[in-house]
Amino acid sequence: MTSHKYSPMRALAFCIALMICCAGDWLQAVQLAATPTAVEFFVSTHGNDSWSGRAAAPTAKDGPFATVARAREAVRAFRKAQPAPVRVVVRGGTYYLDRPLEFGPQDSGSEKAPVVYAAAEDEKVVLSGGRRLDGGRWGEVKGRKAWVLDIPEVKEGKWSFHQLFVNGDRRGRTRLPKEGYYHIETVPDYNASAPDDDQHHNVRRFIYAGTDIQPWHNLQDAEVVAVETCIANRLPIREVDVEKRLVTFDRPSRGNLMYGGPARYWVENVFEALDTPGQWYLDRPLGRLFYLPMPGEDMEKAEIIAPFLPQLLRVVGKKDEPVKYLRFEGLTFTHTEWQEPPDWPREGRYTGAWYDLPAAIRLTNAFECAITRCVIEHGSAYGVEVRDGSRDVEISRNRMSDLGAGGVKIWFNSARTTVSDNEIGHTGMIFLTSYGICVADSPGNQIIYNHIYDRHYTGILVGWAMQFEESSAFGNVVEHNHVHDIGKGVMIDMGGIYTEGICAGSRIRYNVVHDIRSRGGDEMGIYHDSGADILVEKNLAYRCTPLHVHYTRNITLENNIFAFGDTEEVTRAGVFDTPLLEYSFRRNVVYFKQGRVVGSWNPANRNCAYDRNLYWNTSGEPLLFGDKGLGFAEWQAAGKDLHSIIRDPLFVDPEHGDFRLRPGSPAAQIGFEPWDLSSVGPRPSSAASR
Repeated sequence: MTSHKYSPMRALAFCIALMICCAGDWLQAVQLAATPTAVEFFVSTHGNDSWSGRAAAPTAKDGPFATVARAREAVRAFRKAQPAPVRVVVRGGTYYLDRPLEFGPQDSGSEKAPVVYAAAEDEKVVLSGGRRLDGGRWGEVKGRKAWVLDIPEVKEGKWSFHQLFVNGDRRGRTRLPKEGYYHIETVPDYNASAPDDDQHHNVRRFIYAGTDIQPWHNLQDAEVVAVETCIANRLPIREVDVEKRLVTFDRPSRGNLMYGGPARYWVENVFEALDTPGQWYLDRPLGRLFYLPMPGEDMEKAEIIAPFLPQLLRVVGKKDEPVKYLRFEGLTFTHTEWQEPPDWPREGRYTGAWYDLPAAIRLTNAFECAITRCVIEHGSAYGVEVRDGSRDVEISRNRMSDLGAGGVKIWFNSARTTVSDNEIGHTGMIFLTSYGICVADSPGNQIIYNHIYDRHYTGILVGWAMQFEESSAFGNVVEHNHVHDIGKGVMIDMGGIYTEGICAGSRIRYNVVHDIRSRGGDEMGIYHDSGADILVEKNLAYRCTPLHVHYTRNITLENNIFAFGDTEEVTRAGVFDTPLLEYSFRRNVVYFKQGRVVGSWNPANRNCAYDRNLYWNTSGEPLLFGDKGLGFAEWQAAGKDLHSIIRDPLFVDPEHGDFRLRPGSPAAQIGFEPWDLSSVGPRPSSAASR
């Protein structure tokens, strides 16, 4: 038995510790007491807009509201009398909107009394911009059973749609050819003597090959999707001259359809091509939808939805009166139809990015507002857009999928948006040349811990100015993102992470980028296009061209891992004839099995610095640098990599994506600092909240 003698000092220490614990509990209690309790309103599909909205479930005489719009009016009236925090709890179910939900300055909360619209705990709340199509009948198309629906509003010209969803899944319009592409033969209005960079001259017609295009039934219902380098057009057909093989469109193209060679294309919504289960065709003059069911689909019970609204939620503040402290949590936004803006810029270098398509959710002049834990899916364009004077907006922990364009746009005159812990996948379904996350001419944004995958074009874009034009895209942070399976062999000139123009003070760190596949080799992991004043540190890029620099200035590339490029690990497509330092490349590990280390370089290009790097070619072949294939000794004679080494870095399993270093790695000799390669993508909720 051990005896413990009384110690005054030990007793004093115990008393002090007890007082600290009690003080902490007291302080927490005071803080909780000082936090106002949110007043709750409720919305339910079983509600009634004539009720008070203060009860979660219906009773004999009272209960929840039936619509979010009615709850908004009640919140306005309540906060006008009492500016307390308010929480609108939306009960589970699907709410079909007849117009976008719009919130203005009068719907603002405050820092201590925010206004929150949230899904009830563990209940799925769907805000749909679509319409259910009921009352179909069986018909026949080319000897196949088809489900046929008559839609009067389509026949009357009041509605048209480009998407259809059956039992929650997107179904495709008819397509010719069924796989692959047709090829434009020539463009009559193309000016071959124009400057090489005149890729944005617009045309309205082209000559097709053979019988690729025919005078199909309701020809004006058909739409050509033309894919040209980094521009993809959607062009409704106006007329076809079969003798001349000339097709004319009802609007001009973005790009001249000949940049880099004649564009490839396919044609959608052709009645004669309706022959595959899961396809549909909309006959607008008849107002009739034809759908060939998938095997096992019970059309008598199927849920068929066509999108109607282009937007679902608008937060619209004023320049001198922004919307403040308004939050949306746990809601599902779905079914939007795309409409081309009437003031779409027909010319200009950015038209191919479809940047001005409306997002399902748009925030304008919004301060300290948030979209969090929401689902945005089955849409025609972007998920969320922040623009025009918005500040300190949070877009976090959302899932965005099956969208026609990209996930998030942060636009001009906005600042300090945080985009974190989002899943953005299966996007660019309609508009191929869109971005997963787009940060245009906007400063101070944080793009962190996102997972972006399965799309045809760039994952993350930062910047919007070419050739060092004036830019506000400074101080942006791109960290801990996982970007992969981008390109899918369709477009060219893209990147997993792409910077454009001056981005002073911006940081790209701790990202993992891999499996970028373009049509013509321009499949960059990290791509700096006229980029300037950026730190690129501790990133992993592999199974792509890991790094591309094009007319850059003051780019710092340190402590990265670049691996498994198809032909080159680092490429340069343009250099300046000035003494300015374009970029420095130090303490990086470059690991590959074929091709050259650096492409598009010659000894005259002295305005870049290479040193203290580790190179390893697993094939055992000698290292080659630049277009002339300089050996390592010649490269060093040009003043590059004087303190670099050629050694196996001892990765754990690089062939399967494990680039951790084994003990004894020689990477330590160049001052390389390992980091946690798994710290990418959305964090667990507890970590993200810290």
